[in-house]
Amino acid sequence: MWVSKLKNMRWSAMVLGTANSLVLIVGIYFLVLAFPSCDRGLLVMLVAVPFLAALRIATMVKTGLAQQATAKTVLEESPADTLDVLEDASRPETRVRYKNWLWWTRFATVITVLQFVGASYLLFSMVNYMIHSQNKASSYCVLVATSSNILWKQQLLIFFVITVCLAAVLQCFSGSNVLKWRSFYATQDDAWKAHYREVFDHGIREALCCMGRVKYLSVLEEDEVFSVARLLGDLVAYRAAGTGHLKLMAGLALLRNPSQSPKSFDEYMETPEEKIREAADLHKFAEAAYTGPLLDFGRHPFLFPCAWLYRQGILTPWTRNRLPKLDGDNWWRGHAAAFLKYVKLSPEVLRQGRVNQAKCRAAYFVIVLHHLRSVVIAVRGTETPEDLITDSLCRECRLSAEDLDGLINSCLLQRDVKESLMSFPHHAHSGIVEAARDLFMQIEGSDSSGLLCSLLGAGCECEGYSIRIVGHSLGGAIGALLGLRLYHRYPNLHVYTYGPLPCVDSVVANACSEFITSIVYNNEFSARLSVGSLLRLQGAAIRAMSKDSEADSAMILRLARHFLNVSKHQKDRTQVKDPASDAISGAITAEKLSHQISGPQFDIKASEEQDEGFLACTGETDFGADNDQFTNPFASDAIANHDPVSEFMESVPRSDSVSPTDPPEMYLPGLVIHIVAQPRNFDMPIWKGWGVHEKTQSHKAYIADRESFKDMIVSPSMFLDHLPWRCHDAMLKLLQARSSQVQNTQVLPSECPMV
Repeated sequence: MWVSKLKNMRWSAMVLGTANSLVLIVGIYFLVLAFPSCDRGLLVMLVAVPFLAALRIATMVKTGLAQQATAKTVLEESPADTLDVLEDASRPETRVRYKNWLWWTRFATVITVLQFVGASYLLFSMVNYMIHSQNKASSYCVLVATSSNILWKQQLLIFFVITVCLAAVLQCFSGSNVLKWRSFYATQDDAWKAHYREVFDHGIREALCCMGRVKYLSVLEEDEVFSVARLLGDLVAYRAAGTGHLKLMAGLALLRNPSQSPKSFDEYMETPEEKIREAADLHKFAEAAYTGPLLDFGRHPFLFPCAWLYRQGILTPWTRNRLPKLDGDNWWRGHAAAFLKYVKLSPEVLRQGRVNQAKCRAAYFVIVLHHLRSVVIAVRGTETPEDLITDSLCRECRLSAEDLDGLINSCLLQRDVKESLMSFPHHAHSGIVEAARDLFMQIEGSDSSGLLCSLLGAGCECEGYSIRIVGHSLGGAIGALLGLRLYHRYPNLHVYTYGPLPCVDSVVANACSEFITSIVYNNEFSARLSVGSLLRLQGAAIRAMSKDSEADSAMILRLARHFLNVSKHQKDRTQVKDPASDAISGAITAEKLSHQISGPQFDIKASEEQDEGFLACTGETDFGADNDQFTNPFASDAIANHDPVSEFMESVPRSDSVSPTDPPEMYLPGLVIHIVAQPRNFDMPIWKGWGVHEKTQSHKAYIADRESFKDMIVSPSMFLDHLPWRCHDAMLKLLQARSSQVQNTQVLPSECPMV
């Protein structure tokens, strides 16, 4: 019995328990030896250190018991044949167990900090006391006197101090868990999903609480945070294979193999200049919508507080009354000041806006440009924690007829396009759809009594003006869904999205190509971020590992067995499960996982900018895998009939395969323009080109196929390319290069030919 319990314990927990026990025993011995000869300061430390060690041991016991109770609750409430409805009904007990376990882990963290402080002070006090005690002719501390005359006591004293310091340092890196989660969950996929679902749920709520969103911490029913936690828990369910998070990192590293050739864009048509020019002119409004500190942090990493306070108008509070009052703005109307200061316009042009912080409530700014005869609606992208929640609510939802009202009732669309739209259902990103519906009610209203109608109606101030909706990232996707509802009411409407999220299905994406333009810069990740792309990325990582000769074949074998077993188990569940409940459920099933793992087209081209800000350094210990008898399944003479890895590779569909059980794929809306950075010219000497590489880099813009953005590209610049000013700078350089070409073609014919 005790042997089995010891096997469930982590090695780090056993080492820490032993070290704290030694500290407790030896500390009590020296306390008895030193009392009452030593002074009060040293006695206090000799009492505190053993007491903290005893408290740490008791906390480890309570943490282990709470961890065991939590794991058993998960196993009892998440069996293989339990429906999602029953899981949701029994979830409150699981949350209570997890809160109890988290409380003990937090308490253990506090004790660790106190032990670290106590060890440092004890070491300093012992050294200081010994130095000063030797200078005194009388009144020696018994502890110092005895330890200085007896060798084994000297060694024991040194051992005590070293053990105290070592235990404090090890506890800073070993964590608070006492038992191995794998000893309870083994390879049960449902249990790992439920476990990580609770971990992410509590972690997100605590993070939101630290950011001032205390209301999320006390919510007991399922809300948007739980939906996000469910998604994240399903995505890390590969832990059931026993390989840890290092598996994913290793596979992604293999996907960046520089030996592969970059993708060619020769088959794509270059974008007309007029489409790029208007998009470049309006980009500043999408960038200015980031009125928080995020924009200044990216541009001025060290001086961003000063830059943000300057944009907010803190230094000029007397201009407050001149600024328009926005919904959710601060008392000095700093967000309105920041927006207007960035676009360099007068306060009169800003007619309405909102910057409040709530989930699925987009921040926006409505401005009137009389010199351009346009009304511009700028929608902010991801900047607050609530925006991240909206991003993460990426489950597909069905679009209603009202959501597609601008397309269905438009007289400018072709008949075949309208017929394709009438074939419901159509799907879209659920968080973005909810945000777009709320934004429509804000600026138009249900009875056309909103701001746009008062501006663009017959006889109104802006009659005959065009409407331009712009947004970056999340703001661009919300603007696109907003344009779908406004198009038939305001035919002179166009939406420009910069680095948007895939948010609609293929039918809707193709239908809105006339009035929505999605601009993607280089390898930015947002344009390829969807549930399907993340699942396929996991499958591609496994495939890349299988092709690498140095990959851990045993690890790949366990992954293959895991996915095959999960797929078979899920298939058995779907035969007895109500199809209606499966349509309502938001979880990613393993059957969907097995159908969606396909190999994306990865761009392994070396990036010009190195992503130095993002480092992934994680490691997991491999437990309980019986792979001693193992032959490489990827060898040329492997028998595919009985090899789980070969069976797994054969069952994985390619990018052109579609299964009826797959969730609807999300695509970029409208016409997709891909701006690609061209390779730099390295012919010049390094000493000449060192400072001008960034200036001489050229770009090209292509009208791309939206299908090419279905899969994630692993690139060092995939996050840096998403910064809004990079796309703007690329469009300006592109226009400058094209104007230079036009000037050169006009000058060359006028030159006299040489005879």
